[in-house]
Amino acid sequence: MPSSYKVQIWSTDKYAGTKVTRYIVRWAVDGRARKERFATRALADAFRSELVAAQKQGVAFDVGTGLPVTKLRAEAERMNWYEFACSYVDMKWPSISPKHRKGIAEVLTTATIAQLTEKVTPAEAKLLRSALLNWGYNRRRGADDQPREVTRRLHWVSRHSRPLRDFAGPKLIRVVLDAGATKVDGSRASGRTASWKRSVVSTALQHAVERGLLDANPVKAISWKAPRSSHVIDRRSVVNPSQARALLEAVGETQRSGPMLVGFFACLYYSALRPEEASMLRRHNLDLPSAGGWGWLTLEASAAEVDKQWTNSGSRRDERELKHRAAGESRRVPSPPPLTRILLDHLATFGTDQEGRLFRGERGHHLAGVTYNRVWARARATAFTGEQCGSPLARRPYDLRHAAVSTWLNGGVAPAQVAEWAGHSVDVLLRVYAKCLEDGERAALRRLGEALGAAEEPS
Repeated sequence: MPSSYKVQIWSTDKYAGTKVTRYIVRWAVDGRARKERFATRALADAFRSELVAAQKQGVAFDVGTGLPVTKLRAEAERMNWYEFACSYVDMKWPSISPKHRKGIAEVLTTATIAQLTEKVTPAEAKLLRSALLNWGYNRRRGADDQPREVTRRLHWVSRHSRPLRDFAGPKLIRVVLDAGATKVDGSRASGRTASWKRSVVSTALQHAVERGLLDANPVKAISWKAPRSSHVIDRRSVVNPSQARALLEAVGETQRSGPMLVGFFACLYYSALRPEEASMLRRHNLDLPSAGGWGWLTLEASAAEVDKQWTNSGSRRDERELKHRAAGESRRVPSPPPLTRILLDHLATFGTDQEGRLFRGERGHHLAGVTYNRVWARARATAFTGEQCGSPLARRPYDLRHAAVSTWLNGGVAPAQVAEWAGHSVDVLLRVYAKCLEDGERAALRRLGEALGAAEEPS
């Protein structure tokens, strides 16, 4: 990694805020300005003294981190996997969504169990996973309410974690990646899950490279492939218009929450909203003609549901930007006449909460996934036959979104427009919904039949 002897170190600065005072050490390596903040002057002066001593001794400074290479080597020799993974979580936490935080913690937990220097029983592994997932790789690590048994297990993990330098070789990396491709029960994980876990491990170790703890990313240096898996929508899960209408009618007849959630599910089916987008829909996001007809929904926020320990607010939903969109960016989606009528009826009957949200729980709180999933399961049992209930057909509310996108594509809407409405890239759209393009398949069969002299129309 690049290093330089061109180093400038300035005097320690003091920043006195209204609530806190910080001492700041500023320096530059090869023209790149760096700074570190400390709670006391003693800590700041000690750190600055290390920099000055290294400069006087003619030690090169790492350009990427701004630290003396000797300090980086010492840190790399001393740090183990668990300590590094905790520091990586702390670095990522402020900038990522709650679901992403939980996903990273799950991957790091799997990797941590796989690299331990001592084997553990399945029962103890389960307890270690709980301690790591809910405390070790969470911002509440070390909090006053952390149970003693959790603290004991996390200390044990730290003592039995391999040095980070051991990850430089291919053997341990393969063990970790293979663990990511295996479920807790020993069965094979999907290719999508394995690929996701590989990506997280690779990104974490790339951060180790940036910090000077590893010379190169070991994941990129080995040939390892995740199990193959399909990324396309199962067309068996996609409802047709008559089935969708039957489901919405059944939702309206499902007590107690059903009548309040018809509009929620209708937004998924008619406008392809994600559940976390529909749950954040407010009155000012609607542009609906009072007489019915075509309207528009302007989506501004999303709030995926996750355990409250992963959110900033302490609730189960943190409002964030739309998926695949920058903060403050919106997405405009058409509201077909049936949806417009449903939303107007919803507003007339149920109104909105104090924040203008259309959909909420029975007690006025954020709409919980357990609530709408329970209603959906009951409505599905009412609207479908026993055979249909046992099939993948609309098994999840999210399948309504798939049905909407498939309908748009089969209706001849240009893929670029569909991608814009759905919040996808065109590439992902065509790859994911390839098997749902019925007209394209029927046209191909028709041409093949003509070539073979067959008179029957394809079904």
